Amino acid sequence: FMIWRIEVVGKKGVFDPEAESLKTDIADLDISGVEEIKINHVFWLEGSSLSQEDADRAAKELLIDKITQDYVLSELVPAKSRLSQITADGFRIAPRSAAKQSRSGARDNQTGNPERSERVVEVAQNSGVMDPIEESVKKGARDLGIDSLESVKTAKKYMIKADIADEQIEYISGKLLLNKIIQHVVKDTESVFLSPPDYEFKLTEVDLLSADKEKLDEISKQGQLFLSTEEMSCIKEYYTKTGRNPTDIELETLAQTWSEHCGHKTFRGLIDFNGREIDNLLKNTIVKAEKELNKPWCVSVFKDNAGIITFDDEYNICFKVETHNHPSALDPYGGAGTGIGGVVRDPMGTGLGAKPILNTDVFCFGPPDYSHEDLPAGTLHPKRIMKGVVSGVRDYGNRMGIPTANGAVLFDERYIGNPLVYCGNVGIMPKDKCDKEVKPGDLVVVVGGRTGRDGIHGATFSSGELTEESEDVSSGAVQIGNPITEKKIVDTLIQARDKGLYRAITDCGAGGLSSAVGEMGEETGAEVDLEKVPLKYKGLSYAEIWISEAQERMVLAVDPGKREELLNIFASENVEAIVIGQFTKDKHLRLNYKGTRVCDLDMDFLHNGVPKLKRKAVWTLPKLPESKFKEPQNLTSNLLEILSAWNVCSKEWVIRQYDHEVQGGSILKPLQGAANDGPGDACIVRPRLDSEKGIIVSNGINPKYGVIDPYWMAASAIDEALRQIIAVGGSLEKVALLDNFSWGNTNKPDRLGSLVRAAQACYDMSIIYGTPFISGKDSLNNEYTVKGESISIPPTLLISAIAVMDDVRKAVTMDVKNTGNLIYIVGNTYNEMGGSHYYDLQDLTSSNVPKVDPVKAKKLMDIISQFSSCGLIASCHDCSEGGLAVAAAEMAFAGGYGMDLSLEKVPNKDIARSDILLFSESNTRFIVEISPENKEAFEGDMRVEKIPAGLLGKVTESSEFRITGLDEKICIKTDIQKLKDAWQKPLKW
Repeated sequence: FMIWRIEVVGKKGVFDPEAESLKTDIADLDISGVEEIKINHVFWLEGSSLSQEDADRAAKELLIDKITQDYVLSELVPAKSRLSQITADGFRIAPRSAAKQSRSGARDNQTGNPERSERVVEVAQNSGVMDPIEESVKKGARDLGIDSLESVKTAKKYMIKADIADEQIEYISGKLLLNKIIQHVVKDTESVFLSPPDYEFKLTEVDLLSADKEKLDEISKQGQLFLSTEEMSCIKEYYTKTGRNPTDIELETLAQTWSEHCGHKTFRGLIDFNGREIDNLLKNTIVKAEKELNKPWCVSVFKDNAGIITFDDEYNICFKVETHNHPSALDPYGGAGTGIGGVVRDPMGTGLGAKPILNTDVFCFGPPDYSHEDLPAGTLHPKRIMKGVVSGVRDYGNRMGIPTANGAVLFDERYIGNPLVYCGNVGIMPKDKCDKEVKPGDLVVVVGGRTGRDGIHGATFSSGELTEESEDVSSGAVQIGNPITEKKIVDTLIQARDKGLYRAITDCGAGGLSSAVGEMGEETGAEVDLEKVPLKYKGLSYAEIWISEAQERMVLAVDPGKREELLNIFASENVEAIVIGQFTKDKHLRLNYKGTRVCDLDMDFLHNGVPKLKRKAVWTLPKLPESKFKEPQNLTSNLLEILSAWNVCSKEWVIRQYDHEVQGGSILKPLQGAANDGPGDACIVRPRLDSEKGIIVSNGINPKYGVIDPYWMAASAIDEALRQIIAVGGSLEKVALLDNFSWGNTNKPDRLGSLVRAAQACYDMSIIYGTPFISGKDSLNNEYTVKGESISIPPTLLISAIAVMDDVRKAVTMDVKNTGNLIYIVGNTYNEMGGSHYYDLQDLTSSNVPKVDPVKAKKLMDIISQFSSCGLIASCHDCSEGGLAVAAAEMAFAGGYGMDLSLEKVPNKDIARSDILLFSESNTRFIVEISPENKEAFEGDMRVEKIPAGLLGKVTESSEFRITGLDEKICIKTDIQKLKDAWQKPLKW
């Protein structure tokens, strides 16, 4: 084999943002002395007849940007050579000492031998880790006519010129340059080209029949099955009746299907809540609300991969939000990227497939300025997790051509070991493509990416707690994504769907083929030949093939008569499609490997055999002291401090990395205003460019309230999601909700009790607002155990809302529009400072968490909606984090105008303090801008409908932001630019 090494180098004087960002990250580690960093990309091209000319052409035409980059081409010396000499600490110091230089497009002074102070670290993927760049390079080479290229390996070469110790270089490498779960420092060529060994088939049986309870627990733990003693005993009983022990693949299949992640055992179990028995929490709260509301526009709820509602006369829309928390804790980039890739496949696997049109993302991290010394063992720093997660979602969504138009970012120390990564997707589909059916005799066809070891035990791993050992024990659960493959699948599936070439579809998500084929064949049965599954590389066992969660795969049920036409369509787009089995009619799951039966499971036991969980739940209101303190005379500094708080400040650094306008349907984007940098309330998108009909997507989340009372946290999250829809000009006429519960270990009664209370609020609010839930997902056991101590996340409920808007031309933005316009507050303010930012920043406490009166709230929202539809509202912004003061400040600096406001007419309940009026975070409140000619109509309607509303003041020509307090003295006075600077500064990375 010929192996050519191509090192891509930046031209002298060209700015390298990646290198500069790395310098900043190193400084964040409190390491000084870094003078210069260069980052080169390395490619090894391999082929039995790959000539120098072909390698050179690939470098020129495929691997470099000719404007900003050059390259060095070297032929690798054969026979276990090294590319360089290695120092004792494993770092490379002579980049070309063992490579035969054949041609260079770069100047010597850029790639010559480094000085003594320059340290070189080269990082490559571990053996068996899928590298999306490899497939892209191979495809590009084929397009150039270079057919002799057979294999590609890649690496990054970091050249750090610094006066620092070897130990610091190692520390930098471990913290910033590589993730040891998927990468390694290149010490010799062999480490790059190692491949997994061949697999020697041997059927493995697990001795359950003779196992006692202790042995059953040991089998579950060693196999990473995360099954309880009761569940293992139930499986033992099943196999005792069959008269044999299970094979390893049968046990794995049961573990995937019975996992908390797939089976939602806690929500479906028996719960003793403060002495009251609840049989199936899900059916008694969230699902119950949808059934009672019985909205005719709900097409498919809680039975497919995403919930479906009607859009117009020809199309429906579907919506799903998933979590990818545990994988993102281990590999932030890969975990988050495959999180967005996985949720995109949910609408693709809904009905007969929807076209993805919109992504959402909500992230919860530890504080970016958290001390490195205080990090629990085995965890990554929050800033590194944040940067990895944001770039993972960015790269996947942008490369698929889907706008990321809505989201949120939150911070709390309790997310240190367990970041939360919520990813959502909206799809559009023809009305006649919303149903699916599997028939006996249909072919099982797997489409898309190949299967590898990435994602082994992903479903079971996500169902347990993280520990300091997870990065080693569960490293195989991390998936590696390839958005280009998924983009090709989307385009090809739509063609096949419209030609009617398959009867049913689902995605390979948690549990891989195990869950996909198992779920599709539940009512029929299925038989699969595992050796037919396309693999990324050799060496996978039959069990690994079956449970791998390798990405970008869909499973179809295909009429045998349409087999060839279907396969030809996928082949035409270079998408792999393989028949691996057939759906049967005996309701058994049978798996074969090269002629040997390795699995025979009864579908009824697989899907219905899991014993119901029986758990105790308790909840009591925590006793928090009511802080007493003297009201500050000047509240300007308090406003500036809140604007700079991690949970309030601008998320522009995140937002601007995403494409909001691809597909051309975006109406309202995340940033708004005169300079396009004000925080919008919700996004609006036109799914069809030939129609003015649109959809609004918003979200509500505030875990600070949940620490006090999870019931009012859930109620507040629903109210926030709905009022954001109202704020942008929408209505409650057709709004659907999605729930995403992320909780701690629900084996603990207090954790489960708070979950029950939050679910009860979801039912109550849904019924009164008239907004049904159509889909949801729970992620439990988000706790991090280190040295026997458990760190639990705060109970966190994300509520996502989707609304149909008849005319997007009536959209309302949050930035103030004209001087002289009047500013009103609509809605009552209460002394509800529990969980508020004002109290939190001063270490004050209160148990008065914001509450919701949904009857009054719905009436108020309907009135605001009517004014918007008539075009009488110039701008509108909901009051949320930071309260009235923050909402008004954001409107002012977004529009570029000042405000002169007074608290005298703020509707309230017995509040005598200006700071409470300014910073209370009471729900169902809006700041509204009205032109003077609409004053009488607005105030008149508010009086008639008995809606609390008060005139705050007006928009001014000057840049001064001024608020007069209840004592008729100015309590806030500053410039809008200072407000904006305070808001933008924290994440100005």
